[in-house]
Amino acid sequence: MRRGDLYRVRNPPDDSKRARVYVVVSRAALLRSRFPVVICAPGLTNGEALITQVPVGPAEGLKHPSWITCDGLSIIRRSRLTDYVGALSSDGMRALNKALRAALDL
Repeated sequence: MRRGDLYRVRNPPDDSKRARVYVVVSRAALLRSRFPVVICAPGLTNGEALITQVPVGPAEGLKHPSWITCDGLSIIRRSRLTDYVGALSSDGMRALNKALRAALDL
């Protein structure tokens, strides 16, 4: 598991959807540890091109254009991240980092 990997989570907690794609945003040190949860940003099918949103789509393994939103970070158990979808490119990672900085006002 690496930062920038996308996973489909079945029956995500506190979500009415049957499945949702999340991108892993936790730092590498946490991902190398045995800590049971990671920080993820959810994918949405509709976006508004906000500074806190990153466009993703078929190039990242998705079926259609979507958005990763950094305004709704979630903690997800590693055991739920089993359905690997794809990964962000280096440009996608730069956009994700920029969106996280904006969302967290850093």
